[in-house]
Amino acid sequence: MTTAAVHPFTGSFTADPDHSSFQAQLRHMGVGSFRTGFDDVEARLEADRGGSRLTGRARVDSITITRPPEFRAHVVEGDDFFDGRNHPEITFESRRLQFSDDGSVALDGHLTMRGIERPITATGTYAGPVEDIYGGRRAALDFEVEIDRRDWGMTFQAQLPRGGDVLSWSVRLSVHIELVADAD
Repeated sequence: MTTAAVHPFTGSFTADPDHSSFQAQLRHMGVGSFRTGFDDVEARLEADRGGSRLTGRARVDSITITRPPEFRAHVVEGDDFFDGRNHPEITFESRRLQFSDDGSVALDGHLTMRGIERPITATGTYAGPVEDIYGGRRAALDFEVEIDRRDWGMTFQAQLPRGGDVLSWSVRLSVHIELVADAD
């Protein structure tokens, strides 16, 4: 069953940093799931009759990996991962954002990490906008997408003693954005 495209948002919305999150998950040692996030994240949704546009950014050095310090430095600053000294931000810009009346949303856009821009397609859900207790309007967007980290030059790999990769190439990105309508 196909659902009709709708335009639930009008105006501009800014992400509430206390109620939004950006997380990455990959397989570790072939058995575990390693998860990390970013604390310094911004996002903005601008919508009118012509459509909606979502933009966002995360500071690489706000990654939640804290120990051991050598591992954090390797991930944040190392050329094998984010190369944060030369590329301190991860950015995103939507090219298409399609809302359906069943609460689903499809997104096409460009994700830039390490100075490398690649197209991505994500799916998810939306809720709202609703009136909040402070007299404003709030809404939420949730997206998931799976990427291959090699597409952004993140090439670190080691082999397990009996074969297999220490880290998966595939990374699942999960984004939750709680949006607050900008004052008119």
